[in-house]
Amino acid sequence: MEPMEPEQESEQPPEQLYRRRIASRFAAFDQDGDGTISREDFTTAAKRLLTEFDTSFRCDKGQALVTGAEAFWQGMAGIADIDGDQRVSQQEFVGGAVKRLHDHPDRFAEIARPFLHALLVLAPTRPEVERALRALGIAPEAAALSAASLPTDDAGAVEEEAAVTAFARYFMTEEPS
Repeated sequence: MEPMEPEQESEQPPEQLYRRRIASRFAAFDQDGDGTISREDFTTAAKRLLTEFDTSFRCDKGQALVTGAEAFWQGMAGIADIDGDQRVSQQEFVGGAVKRLHDHPDRFAEIARPFLHALLVLAPTRPEVERALRALGIAPEAAALSAASLPTDDAGAVEEEAAVTAFARYFMTEEPS
């Protein structure tokens, strides 16, 4: 499917445009590229991050990340796995976002929070967040822009609340980069 010209995109009805934007976010969760989002995709994401940051699964940081990934999967499945098959298709993902999250991105933020908290313990600074995003398959330019846009505290750590809000806004409301 070819990208639409900006004029064409703005001519689309708002719900159709929103559905396109959310569908474009699907691939970020489908870590194995099989066309669905599953528990294994969240496990894969956690493993990639643990490997990237040379962190053991058994340590506190590793356990927090894996537990956060599982909580994120459970929340995602609860919102979007309409048929209960423990897999979220792109249609279910888009439908779940449109029906349950469009006007309430804070719900999405709350299901992502445990994972993002653990991620920021593992990778607290902008350069480390950028590295984490690249490990998860985000294009280097997008990873750099995303990390650079996050506010930090006096010690240089990314502010968790801002990161959670930005994550939810990106996945649920804003236009793709």
